[in-house]
Amino acid sequence: MRIIRRIDPTSEIASKLLVEYMTDIVSRWYRRPATSSEIAEASASEPADDLAAPSGYLAAVLVDDRPVGIGGIRFLDDACAELTKVFVLPGARGTGVGSELLDHLETLAAQTGCTSVQLDTRSDLVEACRLYERRGYRQVPPYAPSAYSDRWYRLTL
Repeated sequence: MRIIRRIDPTSEIASKLLVEYMTDIVSRWYRRPATSSEIAEASASEPADDLAAPSGYLAAVLVDDRPVGIGGIRFLDDACAELTKVFVLPGARGTGVGSELLDHLETLAAQTGCTSVQLDTRSDLVEACRLYERRGYRQVPPYAPSAYSDRWYRLTL
């Protein structure tokens, strides 16, 4: 059984999934397995504490009570939210987990009155880029500076 539920950014589930997320993106950045210090440095530079209410929301996807995905949303203003830390474990990719997670986050954004959702990512995160583009996200000019992003997307809700 697959469920998506809100989690606290400081919870054990969040911590484990966020380490998996950082390990994946940092390793891809360096094109080699990331060291524990590189992962810790990246985690410190991109904290998840703002994904708690009222400024944000963090969700985990569980399949048969096993965490397989995570995704957050920051409420930037009354009209726009930003997706962040969207990640599915490699073994669960291609099973619809990512789409269900995005459905959940986009619905939440719409329910809070947002009319658009945006995100930044990198072109080497090919699975993520494909997912966003399949779902109707369109590339937009950079909306914020980022040393690690080379793609920015927006979806009108």
